[in-house]
Amino acid sequence: MRPAFLTVAIVALGAVTLYWSVGRENDVHYVTQKVTRGPIVRAVTTSGTVNPVITVQVGTYVSGVIQARYCDYNTQVHKGQICAKIDPRPYQVIVDQGKANLAVARAQLIKDQANLVYAKLAYGRNQRLVSMKAVSADTLDSSKNAYDQAQAQIGLDEATIALQEAQLHAAQINLGYTDIISPVDGTVVSRSVEMGQTVAASFQTPTLFLVATDLTTMQVDTNVSESDIGAIKRGNKASFTVESFPTRPFKGEVVEVRQSPQTIQNVVTYDVVINAPNQDFALKPGMTATTRIIVDERADVLRAPDQALRYTPASLGGPSNVAVSPEGSAAAKVWILRDGIPSAVVIVRGLDDDSFTEIVKGDLQAGDEIIVGEEVRTRRSSS
Repeated sequence: MRPAFLTVAIVALGAVTLYWSVGRENDVHYVTQKVTRGPIVRAVTTSGTVNPVITVQVGTYVSGVIQARYCDYNTQVHKGQICAKIDPRPYQVIVDQGKANLAVARAQLIKDQANLVYAKLAYGRNQRLVSMKAVSADTLDSSKNAYDQAQAQIGLDEATIALQEAQLHAAQINLGYTDIISPVDGTVVSRSVEMGQTVAASFQTPTLFLVATDLTTMQVDTNVSESDIGAIKRGNKASFTVESFPTRPFKGEVVEVRQSPQTIQNVVTYDVVINAPNQDFALKPGMTATTRIIVDERADVLRAPDQALRYTPASLGGPSNVAVSPEGSAAAKVWILRDGIPSAVVIVRGLDDDSFTEIVKGDLQAGDEIIVGEEVRTRRSSS
């Protein structure tokens, strides 16, 4: 019974297959788009961070307790303006000690100058007495030695005064450093100090304030991969958006392509700096920017969609659509629909922006229906 059943099933399956193959026909429907004229823009898309063009770190050279703070976030400061003050009393004591030591050194100089005058007179007197044999030669030698020592002491006193003046000047400088001042005109964008806080400048200068010199012009520091960096040049136009204004494109320009590579997880990138105006202060430091850098563009050129360059009729078994033009350069074969029949056309490609490809040469014109795909529809035969 089982062999007979299998035989009947096979015969039935063959009959159904024959019915569908004979009674139905395949109808190919071509999906087309028009060849158009328009711009082609090749761009590199990357992400970056919005930063002020120049940010100055305001720190402290001396250690101590913050006695007063005069600047806060968003404070507009001017060059030389005091932003904070360290308790100056320990440094004032050192200045006072330096002044006292300098006064002692100057007084010692006056004393030794008077001693020099006496030693000179004694030496001259003994010279005359020796000639009259009133004193011994040893007395003359002793007065000569005292006179020479008095002269040397004057030089030592003058050097001591110079040393005390230098130490006093250093103490006055340190006292001046207790005033934390802004070195530039700008806006305070960061503050990391409070009144009563102790700051230590023993090994590394602590940063107390960050001052941005001009927030009306910002820059975007982007990370461009090594595969795209070769196409980017100074002066390239760019646009970017930030999450706060997703529908507002900001315009900018590449002002610097830095040579220093950054390697993160074996991925090499380069920092590309884009300047952008910020007259309305919409851009804030630290914002994440999605950036589009234009590396090449064409205006009002004949163009075809990229899907057309990847299409090959299924009836041809899907061979490559790359051909060789008469000029010997790499060219592409596309298919256009003329009177319902696909016809191959060899074109010379130009700029490609991943959506459209420029047609430099080829028997195409705007409005031609170019095939980008096909659909196979099965219909019942009328016979």
